[in-house]
Amino acid sequence: MTEIQNKIEAAWEDRTLLSKEETQDAIREVVELLDQGKLRVANKVGEGWQVNDWIKKAVILFFPIQQMETFEVGPMEFYDKIPLKKNYKRIGVRAVPHAIARYGSFLSNGVILMPSYVNIGAYVDQGTMVDTWATVGSCAQIGMNVHLSGGVGIGGVLEPVQAAPVIIEDGCFIGSRSIIVEGVRVCKQAVIGAGVTLTLSTKIIDVSGKEPIEYRGIVPERSVVIPGTLNKKFAAGEYGVPCALIIGQRKESTDLKTSLNDALREHNVAV
Repeated sequence: MTEIQNKIEAAWEDRTLLSKEETQDAIREVVELLDQGKLRVANKVGEGWQVNDWIKKAVILFFPIQQMETFEVGPMEFYDKIPLKKNYKRIGVRAVPHAIARYGSFLSNGVILMPSYVNIGAYVDQGTMVDTWATVGSCAQIGMNVHLSGGVGIGGVLEPVQAAPVIIEDGCFIGSRSIIVEGVRVCKQAVIGAGVTLTLSTKIIDVSGKEPIEYRGIVPERSVVIPGTLNKKFAAGEYGVPCALIIGQRKESTDLKTSLNDALREHNVAV
């Protein structure tokens, strides 16, 4: 990997190297390893995550060395530089018609794709459901046994290369039409209610105790989150601006489906 990484870094600094076969081979090998799940754009290190910038660079450099091609899928036609994933039966993924995943994304055994979209560089771990019209952006990291409900938008990130991708850790439930972008990290077993928007500037306020506790860019483990508003003064007056409210904790349980249902009922969270 060190040799491949050096070639990627060199090509990133000097794009004339993209014309060399050895450079193209290195880039294509990285994307193939991403497709197989043997490389990841981000890895869990202790309690945090490490972003592998050079792998993101390889994904970006993959585009200029690829040629546009026509792909025919039955009566449907696509014209693009990146082919689609194949061999769903072999890798153990259920893909319902109109589910699209691009080559260079990884789908683990037991993943279910309803009509949805998974972009290059993304990692979707075992047992996760990507529900109807949900999108998993480039390089996003989705953990095991996650449920991305209908219409969820998980943002992608390629540039700037040092930017962290969106990370949804194991066992999370993301409610319908929620939007999570700009490298926000949702920690294990959190429940995000319907219509919550999380960006790096969104105030995430824990209101479950006597005093509010504010977070940005991270949702703590097992938090139950709903949309909220904060009053803010502007030159033209005072208006409500969006925020996210942590209203409680999802209980630890060996039966995560039971604990999820309990959390939704207890806190009256829409999904």
